[in-house]
Amino acid sequence: MKSFSESYKAAGVDVTAGYQAVELMKSHVARTKIPGVVSGIGGFGGLFQPDMSDMKMPVFVSGTDGVGTKLKIAFLMDKHDTIGIDCVAMCVNDVICCGAKPLFFLDYLAVGKNYPERIAQIVSGVADGCVQSGCALVGGETAEMPGFYPIDEYDLAGFSVGMVDREKMIDGSQIEEGDAIIGLQSSGVHSNGFSLVRKIFNISDKNINMHIDELGHTLGEELLTPTRIYVKPVLDLMKKVNIKAISHITGGGFFENIPRMLKANTTARIELASLPRLPVFSMMQRQGNIPEREMYNTFNMGIGMCMIVPKDQANQAVEELNSAGEHAYVMGSVIGGGEGVTLC
Repeated sequence: MKSFSESYKAAGVDVTAGYQAVELMKSHVARTKIPGVVSGIGGFGGLFQPDMSDMKMPVFVSGTDGVGTKLKIAFLMDKHDTIGIDCVAMCVNDVICCGAKPLFFLDYLAVGKNYPERIAQIVSGVADGCVQSGCALVGGETAEMPGFYPIDEYDLAGFSVGMVDREKMIDGSQIEEGDAIIGLQSSGVHSNGFSLVRKIFNISDKNINMHIDELGHTLGEELLTPTRIYVKPVLDLMKKVNIKAISHITGGGFFENIPRMLKANTTARIELASLPRLPVFSMMQRQGNIPEREMYNTFNMGIGMCMIVPKDQANQAVEELNSAGEHAYVMGSVIGGGEGVTLC
């Protein structure tokens, strides 16, 4: 018999709705099961037994993040089945930057009111993100917090743990002058800068469903496009090309994230003419009257991840990534001296 408290329900927390939500999400969690998963959901901890037989010195790598104010777009559109992909992407795309394979993921969902069907939709997106990145959803937490969140709103965050053999870690130490920088196209704004995005477009229920010819669909559809997950193509490329460094282009854009993969006394020289600019970024810059440098200091500008490879392997890297379904470009090179990014 499930527990029940009439007094707690009167205070705004319906524990029976929580039980229903767990039942609805079980099929989504099952889709993410991979070798190593020891437990199902419902215990006090998620259990995972990693296979370290082929590693000399395994290192665990963790990453955590949330979705931020992109959630406001989901609320306005009443669409909740993709936002979980963003949550997973923001974590696993960080974990892959040192060459680690994501193993498992846990989410934290805080709601003003527990609507079981909506929670199941959110978790379905989390499961989709886990499937895309090849990791398992081994647990999570749903907290009903009336009086703290509005009843129709929620917050979503999570974390992922991955593993890499220490001798195969990608840390930028091998970078040399002349190395090529490869960019992987983003799916759009991803999950950063949405406070500015919402201000630029003055987002409301009056314009969120407005079709915009320049975008080819509605504003809401553009902004709610899930963050692209790069894990599988990058892991595959690591077997064929010497990847020396990787950067996930998130908040802070090019100027904050690209230097994080460089070693001292090197600069990333980026050839902007070699890169496509997705229509949404041109539209935002024009409509918000935002200087060029600030755009590249806030948004991914169409490149969600970049990596450094030897110059003589650049074409192979692009071909391998494109054959894996990515849109990859040689976007620049490493030059000596200075520290940071130069846009040309």
